[in-house]
Amino acid sequence: MTSVPRPMRPDTSQMHVSRFDQVASLVVALLIMVGVAVVGMFIIWLTATLVFVPRSVPVKLVENVPGRGDHAEGFERDLEAPGMEEMPELAEPQLEVAMEAMTEAVSSVAAAMDSVSMPSDATSKGEGGMGDSRPPGPLGEGDNIIPRWERWEIRFESSSETAYARQLDAFKIELGAAGGGKKNVDYARNLSKGKPDVYSGPGDKEQRLYMTWRGGNLQKFDQNLLRKAGVNITNRLLMQFYPEEVEDQLAWIEKEHADKQGKVLAEYLKTVFELKPKGSGWEFVVAEMRFRPKPK
Repeated sequence: MTSVPRPMRPDTSQMHVSRFDQVASLVVALLIMVGVAVVGMFIIWLTATLVFVPRSVPVKLVENVPGRGDHAEGFERDLEAPGMEEMPELAEPQLEVAMEAMTEAVSSVAAAMDSVSMPSDATSKGEGGMGDSRPPGPLGEGDNIIPRWERWEIRFESSSETAYARQLDAFKIELGAAGGGKKNVDYARNLSKGKPDVYSGPGDKEQRLYMTWRGGNLQKFDQNLLRKAGVNITNRLLMQFYPEEVEDQLAWIEKEHADKQGKVLAEYLKTVFELKPKGSGWEFVVAEMRFRPKPK
């Protein structure tokens, strides 16, 4: 018989960890520790830098103001408003287009919010009486407050017509011309373009807050911009129409300013806004705010 040699078993008494194995294990352990430390520091930085907030829903400030709706202006509170045949002075258009010239650099506009409908278009007839003593606005009794279109004023300041047009475009403010024998209002927007965009619409459908000039040199810029757009402004009332989001923005700015002084809406008397540069754009700020005693 032939014997088959068997492999020799290793001598376990001579086995040991080499220096290479020790160094390799140490490096791996250090890498794990450094990785854990880096991940921990990143988590700490992330939680300290990022603030997670729920998406807020914009809140609109609503004012419940008294208004006479489509009732004729008067001194009493009739069941039916007087017609044109009883107030002949309203039958003819009374359009105030002559603005007082001023030389100051800062120009102001005053707010209004009643419907843009021409007196010559009114054909309704009433049953007589003294009219409606409530101010212009949506029909209702409302609260004892001064409405925005009576207390707001905005001041613009610009050195050039181009810069002024960019200010209006930044807030999507449109220019308009009403009256002059036309039933519709002619609008101009994107005023910084070589030729602004124009369109027309019925004035009695207009619901935006609008401004009319009180004085200042900048009203000439509105005239020039409307002419550039091809809008006829002869014997017409010029207006600035403000988007609803800008009106809401102004209302919040006003409220925050009044809250700092501990005043409530019923005490608001007059608010003057002005446009100030901010970064590459502009922002509205309260330049002046006056208050009245709180109504009882």
